[in-house]
Amino acid sequence: MRAPDSQFEQDAAPHSPGQTVQTVERPEPSTPTTSGPSRGRRLLSWIATAALSRAVSALVPLVLLPVTLAYFGADLYGLWTAVLAVTGMVAFADLGIGLGLMTRLAPCRTNGDVEAARRYISSAYLSVSTVALAACCLLWLLAGVIPWPLLFNAGGAAADDAQLVALVCLTAFLLNVPLSLVARVQYAYQQVAASNVWQATGAAASLPLALGAVWGGLPPIAVIASIAAGPLLVNIANTVWTFGRRLPGLAPHPRLASRRGIRDLLGLGGLFLLVTLLIALADNADPLIIAHLLGLASVTAYAVPARLFAQLGALVMLMNQPVWPMHGEALARGDIVWIRRTVRRMTVASVLVVLLPATLLVLFGDRLFAAWLPVPVGNRSLMLGLAFWWITLAAVSPRFMVQNAAGVVRPQLCGYLMYLPLSTLGKLYGVQLFGLAAAPYAAVMAYLLTVVPTAIYGYRRALAAQTTGERRPL
Repeated sequence: MRAPDSQFEQDAAPHSPGQTVQTVERPEPSTPTTSGPSRGRRLLSWIATAALSRAVSALVPLVLLPVTLAYFGADLYGLWTAVLAVTGMVAFADLGIGLGLMTRLAPCRTNGDVEAARRYISSAYLSVSTVALAACCLLWLLAGVIPWPLLFNAGGAAADDAQLVALVCLTAFLLNVPLSLVARVQYAYQQVAASNVWQATGAAASLPLALGAVWGGLPPIAVIASIAAGPLLVNIANTVWTFGRRLPGLAPHPRLASRRGIRDLLGLGGLFLLVTLLIALADNADPLIIAHLLGLASVTAYAVPARLFAQLGALVMLMNQPVWPMHGEALARGDIVWIRRTVRRMTVASVLVVLLPATLLVLFGDRLFAAWLPVPVGNRSLMLGLAFWWITLAAVSPRFMVQNAAGVVRPQLCGYLMYLPLSTLGKLYGVQLFGLAAAPYAAVMAYLLTVVPTAIYGYRRALAAQTTGERRPL
C-alpha cells in the first residue's frame, strides 16, 4: 500500500499522574536482521506465502461470480458492484491510523519496547473503533434521506434494493475497519505469513456462507450479507488468536490509550489519509462513471473483468507491502545498496506476476467469459487496457515502499492531486466517446503523466536524504 511514513522514532505517551503502570508480559521481540541474505530469504518466504494465499483468495470470487451473477441478475449485480466501489472510496475511514500504527510499532519491535507498543495499539483501537461506530450510527440515521437509487442510477427492481444493499455493504465495511488493525500489528512484527493466511481465510469464509444462502433460496440481500460477513468473522478470530496466543503482551486495553498517543498517530497518518483519499476517489470512480453514462448493465460488463484483474493487483500489494518495514531497517543502517537491488528485483517480480496471467486473459479471456457466464461481459480491448493499468502500477509500487519507509510523502501527494482531476475528466470523455473500454486507457495515460514522474522523484529524494544524512520531520 502506498502509505506515508515518518522517521522511525519512538514517542511513547507518558503515564498520567497517579496512573498505575501495568506490568505486561513481554513477548520475545523479533530481532531485526542485519544481513542482506537473511532479509532476502525472509522476503522470498513472504512472497511465496502471499502468492499461495492470494491464489486461494482469488478462487473465491471466481467461483461466486457465475453463481451471484445468475442469482442477482445483471442490474442487481451492477448495483452491488457500484456500492462496493463506494466502500472503496471510504477506505480512509481509519484516518490513516492503521499505517501510522505500523510505522510507530517498527521501532518498538526493534527496541523490544512492549509497553510503548501496547500504548500505541490501545490508542489506535480506541480511536478507530470510535470513528467506525459513529459512522455506522450516522449512516443508519441518514439512510432515509439519502437518494440511493439516484446515487447509483438504479431503476426497476434494483431501485427498491438500493438502500438495503448500500446499508449492508457499508455497515460491514465500517465494522471491519477496526478489526483489520490486527493485520497492521502482524506486519509490524513481521508475522507476514500468518497475516496472509488469515486474509485468505477471510476471503474463503465467504464461499460456504454465500453458497449456503443461495442453495437455501434466501433473498439476494442475504447472499450479499453473507459475503460481507466472511472477512468480518475471520478478523474477529484473528484478533483473538493474535492477542490471546501469539502476542499476548500487546493486547489492547482502553485504559492504556492516551490523548498524546492518538494525536501522534493522527499526525503521522494525516498525509497518508490525503493520499489514500485521492487514490480511492480516482480508482473507484469507474463504476459510477459507467453507471451514469451507460447504465448498470454496462457496469457489470466492466466490473467482471476488472475484478479478475484486481486479484493480480492485490497480489502485487501483498508482495510489496512486507518490504516496507524491511526498507525501514535498511535505511536506518544506511544499506542503500540493498535497497536499490531489492527495488530492481521487486520491480521485475511485480511486473512478471501481472504480465504472465494478464497476457493469458487478454488472449483467451473473452472466450472464457462467454463459456463461463450467463451474460456477455468485457471484450479484448477492455482487458488489454486493464492489463496496461495493473502492469503500470506493479512497476511503480516498489519505489513507493522506499518513500513510505523514509517519510517522503509530499511527492506522492502532489502526483495524486494532479492525477485525480485528469483521470476523471479523461474517463468521462473517453467512456462517452468510445465506450467502457476507454476507462483504463484514460487512467494509464493520466498516471504516466502525473504519478510516475513524482514517484521517481520521491524515490531519488528518499535515497538522497539518507545518503546526505538529512532527517526531515513529517
